[in-house]
Amino acid sequence: MGLDLKYTESEQILRKSALDFLKRDAPKEVVQVLQETDTGVTDVLWQKVVDMGWLGIIIPEEYGGVGSTLTSAGVLFEALGTGPLPGPYFSSGILGASIILEAASEEQKQRILPEVAEGRIILALALTEESYRWEPDAIQMSAEEKDGEFTLNGRKLFVMDAEAATHLIVVARTEKVDDRSKGITVFLVDKQTPRVSVRRLPGFLSDRNFEVKLDSVKVPESAVLGKVGGGWNPLKQGIDKSIPVLCAYKAGACKALFDATMDYARTRIQFSQPIGRFQRVQDLIIEMIDHMDAAKWSTYECLWKLDNDRPAQQSIHLAKAISSEAYWQVTNQAIKVFSGISYSREHYVSFHVKASRSLYNFLGEPTYHRQKLAELVLA
Repeated sequence: MGLDLKYTESEQILRKSALDFLKRDAPKEVVQVLQETDTGVTDVLWQKVVDMGWLGIIIPEEYGGVGSTLTSAGVLFEALGTGPLPGPYFSSGILGASIILEAASEEQKQRILPEVAEGRIILALALTEESYRWEPDAIQMSAEEKDGEFTLNGRKLFVMDAEAATHLIVVARTEKVDDRSKGITVFLVDKQTPRVSVRRLPGFLSDRNFEVKLDSVKVPESAVLGKVGGGWNPLKQGIDKSIPVLCAYKAGACKALFDATMDYARTRIQFSQPIGRFQRVQDLIIEMIDHMDAAKWSTYECLWKLDNDRPAQQSIHLAKAISSEAYWQVTNQAIKVFSGISYSREHYVSFHVKASRSLYNFLGEPTYHRQKLAELVLA
């Protein structure tokens, strides 16, 4: 079956359901309030998402989920990106669930994933440290085993949705070896475990990024996801499968910004005519279209390859590099068209300023993914 970029009937229904949800339960006024909170979500909103089954969209039915394709998840998050809806929906239902599916034992999947699908367990990935690099050699947090339990020591930075999470997927080094991808172990840590602390990082653009400290935190051997020392490869596989869904969120955000900018360019009158008639404004809008389309098509090609078991590693890096840059640049162009009013925190464009910046580096910045793509192409 070839790549078809049209939505299927079921995808159209899912997309409409998500857009209706935003209009009804998370309009712009609600998004503005949510963005100022540490969690980005309310209990009522969370339960509504649970009731619609979206937290289990990629979780197989045997683990209590819906068992949909990654493309369907992309359609859902493309719609949510138009909000842009904050909250731990991606961190838990997509990224966290993907890592559990790839890294955990069968017993752990049976125990954890139904709780994730029902929203009772909320996951956040605690991987990056001071360098904010997504490579195994950047992991310095230690985990020492003694008498059937592990002691974790270290600090994680830029942990998305750590405050909203009930459990942290913590990546630590259990052995120092020459091959830095070895000796890494993945743990599932209850955030209420003694000596686990979470602090929001300062700054307007931090947008649900947190510091997580583990100070001699003791966890049982059962907290290890999969095998001791063999955590990096399944962790990376889970991250890679999640990336295009995040890209879809950014593609949806780009489309929403484009639509808002077009409406403004048609209705804002200056010098007795709509500003959309001015060449410079048209140039900015054309740039938005270029970035927006590149983000969407590279994302859906990647999702299609993953769903159809095609080689997708190059497409994953390409989609992430393009979509992160696209969201950043489309936001910039919208700011230029709207001008001064877009700097107000109450203005719709400002919602995307925070999201486009905080998500730019999340799961790897464009430079990182371009480098990885080049290595694959030249190999």
